[in-house]
Amino acid sequence: MSTLLRLEGVEAAYGDLVAVSDVSFEVRVGETVALIGGNGAGKTTTLRAISGLLSVRRGVIELDGARLDGLRSAEIVGRGIAHVPEGRQLFPTMTVLENLELGCRSAAARAVRGTTLDWVFQLFPLLAERRRQLAGTLSGGEQQMCAIGRGLMARPRLLMLDEPSLGLAPVMVRTIFEILARINREGMTILLVEQNVLRSLQLSHRGYVIENGRITLEGSGADLLASPHIKQAYLGV
Repeated sequence: MSTLLRLEGVEAAYGDLVAVSDVSFEVRVGETVALIGGNGAGKTTTLRAISGLLSVRRGVIELDGARLDGLRSAEIVGRGIAHVPEGRQLFPTMTVLENLELGCRSAAARAVRGTTLDWVFQLFPLLAERRRQLAGTLSGGEQQMCAIGRGLMARPRLLMLDEPSLGLAPVMVRTIFEILARINREGMTILLVEQNVLRSLQLSHRGYVIENGRITLEGSGADLLASPHIKQAYLGV
């Protein structure tokens, strides 16, 4: 498989506080890749750097060989990256349909809006039922579905998700992960940051461990699940 996303020696900071100092990894076309680590390890910062929400101090970020670092976030969306942020960040006083349509930022996405919307409603039938409902009145799980659907409306080449199971009931977590597995089987490349290490590595082809702003371990999902370090530090085994 060819490399879609590549990071090499990326450093990013909030003011004087360096959050990631030397992050290097790749995501290949058609993969689901997990980025795992403890709170404050640099997972969210890495996604924000990729999507242009945080400036990169040094290093390289490439999508299919073209540099992304230094571009505005709107340009990065146009290149084919959709970022589903932690906490969902929907517009609560807008309807489900209006929130979904906000994902159609590029001309290419707008050109196939109807087809993509049908696909999203097939993935998330509840959203079709609630399309006229205000997003702020949805349950947490339904809001997460809407946030993922909004990301898909961009017709991305890479879908990045930050803690999609956070705060959800176990039955909804299972549903969300089943849908992520389905969209990956249908060809979507996924970069996943997720507190549920077991589920994320079971879902992923490969994974990377980030600790103190650096990648410290990598391997297949199965190999990482078998790692004594992962078992002790993240699975409590």
